[in-house]
Amino acid sequence: MISKILIFPFVLLVRFYQTAISPFTPASCRFEPTCSSYMIQALQKHGLLYGGFLGLKRIVSCNPWGRTGYDPVPEKKCKHEH
Repeated sequence: MISKILIFPFVLLVRFYQTAISPFTPASCRFEPTCSSYMIQALQKHGLLYGGFLGLKRIVSCNPWGRTGYDPVPEKKCKHEH
């Protein structure tokens, strides 16, 4: 619950970008899902710190010299009991 409250402003900021800014800029994301969708998914799946880190890492790698193609948010790692 607290995690959802913490990430809400950041998700809202990305949604604002998706609706108010992105439609007026050339489509340039090299990945699927788009970097903004990836950021929201990463925040929702991994929380503010690690999800934010993954999202920012993805944005930095989205450049003409970077990779391209399908790049989903990684699954959470499970801790196995021994």
